[in-house]
Amino acid sequence: MFYVALLSVLLVSGHARDETESAPEVDAEATSDETTAETPPVVKEEAVKVTPPEEEVDPVWLASFLAAEPETWGTYHDPQQEFCGKYDCYKILGFDFESFGAPDQKLIIKRYRKLSRKWHPDKNKDAGAKEKFVKIVRAYEVLTDKAKRKEYDMMRYNQEAYYQKYGSGVIWSFAPKSDVTPIVLVLFLVANAFSWFAQKTKWQNVADRLVKAAAEDWSPSQGGSPESKELRDHAITILTEREEKANETNGDDAAAIKKSKKAKKVSGKEKKQQEMESLNPILKELVDEMTDFGGGFHQPTWEDLVVVSLAKLPFKVTMGVIWETKFYARRLQGKELSDEEKEVQTERAVGPVSWDLASDEAREEMVKRKLWVKNNLAEWKEDEEMKNLSSKEQKFIRKQMKADKKKK
Repeated sequence: MFYVALLSVLLVSGHARDETESAPEVDAEATSDETTAETPPVVKEEAVKVTPPEEEVDPVWLASFLAAEPETWGTYHDPQQEFCGKYDCYKILGFDFESFGAPDQKLIIKRYRKLSRKWHPDKNKDAGAKEKFVKIVRAYEVLTDKAKRKEYDMMRYNQEAYYQKYGSGVIWSFAPKSDVTPIVLVLFLVANAFSWFAQKTKWQNVADRLVKAAAEDWSPSQGGSPESKELRDHAITILTEREEKANETNGDDAAAIKKSKKAKKVSGKEKKQQEMESLNPILKELVDEMTDFGGGFHQPTWEDLVVVSLAKLPFKVTMGVIWETKFYARRLQGKELSDEEKEVQTERAVGPVSWDLASDEAREEMVKRKLWVKNNLAEWKEDEEMKNLSSKEQKFIRKQMKADKKKK
């Protein structure tokens, strides 16, 4: 069995050797020629220029793109001007990021070249060419800088990141688009006109009240004053003189009118009404001649304008500080009040209106009573209130005061 297997192996190996020896020899030269013929020649890549296909562009879109109108540049919140300001960098170069996403670098460069050739200030002399060119260059710089573009894309939807890095205080800043000077001048004129009319109204209110008090013969309890009494007496004197002149001129006609008036019975109210109607025009004429009632109630002048008040303000403040310094320096030295200081202190106690309206005698009395002392001022105010009451009311109050003293 072993010998049978060995014999079969020897037969197979001998058959394989015969096939190898009988195979035809291949010519080396022919083989090399065939290989050379089938292999194409090697071409260097640098010598070949591959031209990319032209981008298909809509003519209408191209015209709008080259026009570079800010209205088509979209919006972006960039108050610190870190990117393209209030415009969208993509829209400036003609890309719609929201619809088509971010373009590649080559397309950005291509669009930039088109726009820069059209809007370069050296080639384009339009009024807005320079501003458009600056925006186009800025958009190109942002979108070709990888780090800047990445930050720009991220902050488009993340305003909080923008605020954290660049700050948000600038949101509330406002740059006026118009010249502020005319507005300031108009406001200044309005303020001066208002101050003039305010002073006029202030004087007119006092004048109307004085005319009414004189015409109706108000008592102190009603709000009358010695000035209103004096004004009424003056008006009555003028009215009498005018009536006498009219009688002398008209003669018999005036006598006939008097007789007709006597024939008609007139009540006391009617007489008073007629007298008021006759006195009112005269009183108004007399009051119009009074330019200053005191206490700041004077007819308006150029000194009441805001511009004059503002010009005087530094001087007034300086003089006031100097006076107060001298006043407290004298108090520290233990010196008595001077006449000027007494008058100033009294005026501050009673108020500028009461001081200005008071006569010289009344002012002297106020200074003597030392009204800058609180208790003295309270007594003076009570006395002034008593003067405004009627005689009956004064008697009644005095009786009560005596009764209170007796009880004590």
